Amino acid sequence: MNLDYLTLGAGAHGFNGGDVLATLIIFLILMALLKKFAWGPLMGIMQQREELVAGEIEAAENARIESAKTLEEQKVLLKEARTEAQAIIESAKKQGEVQRDEIITAARTEANRLKESAVREIETEKEKAIAAVRDEVVSLSVLAASKVLGKEISEEDNSALIKETIAKAGEAK
Repeated sequence: MNLDYLTLGAGAHGFNGGDVLATLIIFLILMALLKKFAWGPLMGIMQQREELVAGEIEAAENARIESAKTLEEQKVLLKEARTEAQAIIESAKKQGEVQRDEIITAARTEANRLKESAVREIETEKEKAIAAVRDEVVSLSVLAASKVLGKEISEEDNSALIKETIAKAGEAK
């Protein structure tokens, strides 16, 4: 059997430089075409993707820093609000105590005023009662004296006499 037709270019007889050179040129042309039409755009897309990811990482870091700053500001504001609320509570307590003291003082003053008024009223009523008793004693004395004397003394004279006697009796006390 004849195997000459099965040999492929470089056959069993030796090295064929033309085929190698043609293959190398075709390979270099293919590499240039791949670089221009596939590798360049692919690297551009990869570069854009890298920039996009870097931008997102930077944005996420900035957002994290901003949220940490906002959190700290909120903590400060919350602390200030708590301090202010505590101050308001303390102020309200003090104001309540002041009002309580004012109310107690006003109540004591009113009680003292009512007591003094009652004492004055009692004194007035006592004086009225004493005057009424004196007038009754005068009337009874005039009646008794007129019966004893058998004659009637004028009521004004008798009243003046009895009042004088009562006044002297009051001074003797």
